[in-house]
Amino acid sequence: MENVKCKKGCKYPHLFSPIRIGNIRLKNRIIAAPTSPSMITTEGHFTPEMIAYLEEKALGGAGVVTYGEAIVHSATGKSHNKQLQLDSFGVKQGMAQAARAIHNAGAYANIQLSHGGKYAGLASLGGEQDTRDTAYGPSAEMTPQGEVFEMPREMIFEIIKSYGTAAKLCKDCGFDMVQVHAAHGWLFSQFLSPVMNQRTDEFGGSLENRARFLMMSLDEVRKNVGPRFPIEIRLSGDDCSDIGLSAEECIEVAKMVDCKVDLFNISCGNHEDPDIFCRTHPSVFYPRGVNVYLAAEIKKHVTKPVACVGSLNDPAQMEEIIATGQADIVEIARGLLADPYLPKKAFEGRADDITPCLRCYECFGETSKSETLKCSVNPEMGQQLPLKFPRKAPDHSKRVLVAGGGPAGMEAAITAAGRGHDVTLVEKAPQLGGNLRPAGAAYFKQDIEDFMNVLIRRVDEAGVKVVLNTEVTEDYIREFAPEALFVAIGSSELKPPIKGIDLPNVVMAIDAELHPERLGKRVAIMGGGLVGSEAAISFCHEGKECSIIEMKPEVIEEMNNFYKGALTTQIKKSAQIYVNTKVKEIQPGGVLCERDGQELFVEADSVVCALGFRSPYDEVDRLCDLVDEYYIVGDCKNVGQIYHAVNAGYYAGLEV
Repeated sequence: MENVKCKKGCKYPHLFSPIRIGNIRLKNRIIAAPTSPSMITTEGHFTPEMIAYLEEKALGGAGVVTYGEAIVHSATGKSHNKQLQLDSFGVKQGMAQAARAIHNAGAYANIQLSHGGKYAGLASLGGEQDTRDTAYGPSAEMTPQGEVFEMPREMIFEIIKSYGTAAKLCKDCGFDMVQVHAAHGWLFSQFLSPVMNQRTDEFGGSLENRARFLMMSLDEVRKNVGPRFPIEIRLSGDDCSDIGLSAEECIEVAKMVDCKVDLFNISCGNHEDPDIFCRTHPSVFYPRGVNVYLAAEIKKHVTKPVACVGSLNDPAQMEEIIATGQADIVEIARGLLADPYLPKKAFEGRADDITPCLRCYECFGETSKSETLKCSVNPEMGQQLPLKFPRKAPDHSKRVLVAGGGPAGMEAAITAAGRGHDVTLVEKAPQLGGNLRPAGAAYFKQDIEDFMNVLIRRVDEAGVKVVLNTEVTEDYIREFAPEALFVAIGSSELKPPIKGIDLPNVVMAIDAELHPERLGKRVAIMGGGLVGSEAAISFCHEGKECSIIEMKPEVIEEMNNFYKGALTTQIKKSAQIYVNTKVKEIQPGGVLCERDGQELFVEADSVVCALGFRSPYDEVDRLCDLVDEYYIVGDCKNVGQIYHAVNAGYYAGLEV
């Protein structure tokens, strides 16, 4: 790439080279991709929590911060229960405050103009539309979620006008760019589809006709924002579906709109297709940057800059993408939830301190569940507003003992040390990490291992004294005499009194995850929760023939629907699944079970016990009784997921 300009000494000169898009000059090639958590009022306005969330991304060093899925025509386009509605009375104040907050933190403000099309009257993966308004799509159809009516021509022209009105409103409120969403199965994507669009008027038939709605809307946006105001478009490089556009047709659409936009954002797939969702928002089963090749292909056929997406997290990979001309800009969504300061850390040469996104979809899941936002590895995500008011500094440095070096213990130690306390972390194992080690052992869980290593480095950099191969007992606490104690001793695997549980062919889940080579060819896994299900996928990858035995009606019942969708596809490929099935006895040749009142025998060379974990409450109570100030964090408080451990450790650490 020519004319690379970057601060002297920067490790990633192409990534941190400026670029001009229309009338703005980006300080780097990193855009915070459009996201739209449900921290929105019922009237469709920004909340202070949402503004603080956007502001932090700007503080973290992204060149542009984009808000996602702002609805241009709420009467027909609102696909989720709570979305920003650009035609709602009173919406301007929050928008202006958001733009100012982003500007004051050092970034440009961008906003995505969107319309749900037929999903504005149907149940959506992102949140059910509770009003059940009439669903309008390109053509009439009957779907499992309900009836879709053909959008009248008069409505099409009304929506075209609304795109222009919305774009002007955004510009008036201080936004520096707008992005027109024409991918992921929403309105324009539906009209572009040769399957969903069966119209016989000027908006159906040939690809040129199917693109007419989009082209006219882009013209209306341009008319309302002026000639140099940047317009970005989100397009598919491939819809990855029989009902969408092929890669070749996506190239043709990109060529059609090249003269009407200033920047391409190339994604893929369909947000509303569960089988494709995990490709649109890549799961752990895809390599990072899996969709970059689509942007690289589009870039060959257009004259405007092209941005790529696809679970990007590593600055070195981003640098290579820009340097080799695959794309001009990288856009990051979940990676900036895990660590909003990724750009700043990369620029400062601290890439090894970037908190990696686990691609666990807890962010998606929480938005659907509670209309808030959280992240498994970032305890501050969604809490930006209250954290603007920091807690009072400690009166003095305390002598702090942390019992347990799993994620909760490490996070507590890092946080307490950061508040100026003298912290000692004691772990009975020969290394830190706790259950992150077996959790990160599978071939598709490198993200967890990377997160564990980040925590271990932070423990060292925080000046925490670490004692390994030592168990914190009552006598240890008496001798140490801490002023504050964190009990983070984890949980123990459940080993129910099943006949045959002590046979030599039975292996506990943690041991099996860490040492799959100890298992025989045929593996029966007792327990279809997260541990058992992920183990089956991992063992199958190692060449094992797996079976899952689960008492409940389905496996991975406790997981958010988004990660469950990613896992389910892989589990079906990896194991024979027996649900509503109870284990009666383990035998040398397998497991005797009962289902629907009938006995069945699951043959196996090895039996893995993945029946859950139990908190050691009695031990926790004995340790806590020895000190006046104590905090219980992690699985020993209640067995949970990584989020619960990290969150509890962080906020308990702030209390000392």
